[in-house]
Amino acid sequence: MSKPLYLVAVDGSEFGERAAERAINLAEQIGAKVKLITVMDWSYLQTQVIDGVAPPLLDRAKQEVNVTKRVLTPLVDKYHNSTVDITTELVWGVPVEVILEQVKTSHANLLFVGRHGRSRIVDILLGSVANQLAHHVGIPIILVP
Repeated sequence: MSKPLYLVAVDGSEFGERAAERAINLAEQIGAKVKLITVMDWSYLQTQVIDGVAPPLLDRAKQEVNVTKRVLTPLVDKYHNSTVDITTELVWGVPVEVILEQVKTSHANLLFVGRHGRSRIVDILLGSVANQLAHHVGIPIILVP
């Protein structure tokens, strides 16, 4: 039987870091693997044309390097002495859709997501990534405050 897999959505925030910490601590106790995933939502990085002037295009490869250094590398470095098998992946797309697909294709047993402290009204009107995942993921999810 293979080891359980915990998928952790991280975004560089303190909430994502706490989600990774909880997942890795639990994984150490039961011998699970951990996969840290960060999602680059390209639509937010697309440049806008304003009054006929287009700013320079963003370099996708450069963005990947920057986000990897800012989000994934610090977590891997922090837990390098851990006995947990930790892998990482940066994926482009809509965060909720990518995370749901990753859960399915990686056969994750548990999903950890940081719960951002947005207002209840904003969550009702717009829905947070964590809230949408909690309603659609199909496996146990831990929302970390």
